[in-house]
Amino acid sequence: MSKTKITEKLFQLSSYRTNVKTEFTAGLTVFMTMLYVLIVVPGMLDEAGIPKGPITVAVILMTGIVTIIMGIYSNRPFALAPGLGSVAFLSVTLVAAEGISWQVGMGMVFISGVLFVLFTIFGLRQLIVRLIPPAIKLSIGAGVGLFIALIGFRNAGIVVASEDANSLQLADIGSPNAILALIGFFIMSVLLARNVRGHLLIGIVIVTLIGIPMGITKLPDSIFSFPESIAPVAFQLDIMEALKLSYFPFLLAFFVPDFFSSLGTMLGVAGKGGMLDKNGDLPQIDKPFLVDAGGTVVGSLFSAPVMTTYVESAAGVEAGGRTGLTAVSTGVLFLLTLFITPLIMIIPTEATAPALILVGLTMLSSVRNINFNDVTESLPAFMTIVVTIFTFNFGNGIAAGIIIYVLVKSLSGRYKEIHPGLYILVIPLVLYFITLAE
Repeated sequence: MSKTKITEKLFQLSSYRTNVKTEFTAGLTVFMTMLYVLIVVPGMLDEAGIPKGPITVAVILMTGIVTIIMGIYSNRPFALAPGLGSVAFLSVTLVAAEGISWQVGMGMVFISGVLFVLFTIFGLRQLIVRLIPPAIKLSIGAGVGLFIALIGFRNAGIVVASEDANSLQLADIGSPNAILALIGFFIMSVLLARNVRGHLLIGIVIVTLIGIPMGITKLPDSIFSFPESIAPVAFQLDIMEALKLSYFPFLLAFFVPDFFSSLGTMLGVAGKGGMLDKNGDLPQIDKPFLVDAGGTVVGSLFSAPVMTTYVESAAGVEAGGRTGLTAVSTGVLFLLTLFITPLIMIIPTEATAPALILVGLTMLSSVRNINFNDVTESLPAFMTIVVTIFTFNFGNGIAAGIIIYVLVKSLSGRYKEIHPGLYILVIPLVLYFITLAE
């Protein structure tokens, strides 16, 4: 059987009106926009006492392998890596603030992953997806889009968090970094306006090259490197200690936001690619859910916190990616960084930031289908979006939107419009927010 026939059989490219070139370009785009993961995640975990060299290799391996499995098994263009929210929670809250060892924290991640797997096998995750009101599903895409755009503005050095004002403010847009990002933004915008295929990837390459004479793109001393051993971080988790009853609030803090973050990303990215059905659901969502859950379990064994679907997958969809071949391409490229890390890491965040901003723009269109004349529909949708942005966590946004939906519908006398299962779902969500407030 020829390579073309094998590719068609695995990914059904013709059914999705795509081709190998487009899918690879999309995968390369996702890879470039996610490269910061290889810097940020190991750096944060290093602060928790996890050896930086070995954990960098572990993160690369888990990101590459799990993303490839996602592409082959689910045939969806979703890329996965350790979630920044769970990484921050582990390093800042558990280790730094609570004095809990990172080994116990990984035990909590393992338990959370097992729960994910059980929820998926018994159909509970799919049930929850069906329970979520259409207005909230429609708002998820917009929330994810603004979330991505905010990451882009931050990485570009255009906005910065102000401790004095406790808010975001305009940064020094006259700095070389911000200027380079703005140049990239205008280049990609023009390419998008002229309907140039691969506009994000082309823009990233051009900005990376422009950054060389500006001193922002740093050329490496060498091209090749050899990965360190992952022995210091492999199978170091402490599951028994993580089972302590007093740690239940922390386990809930791992489980709830990552559950809804994965859901939000999948629906948001799939909506951007026109993959959702008329009810706003993703057909066969159990497959990506199972990979997501299994990835968390396996990742915890190698000290990589909760593996989750990344919002940057939307950049691949924007580049034309529609099948699992996009994910496979992304995963393979991540695995290659084990040997050419110095070369790959020259791409500055200023080159990928404008791509994220433009992806955010293209994901806002879903809100036009929300009934803004009905406050019991528009208010929960609005809360989903704003809580996502204000807390920098779309798991929080979805949870808040569901709670507001149940309250507003019930108190306005329209309780019959609420699925009975939502009343049950609201209980752990309320507990989750109570835990955060303590």
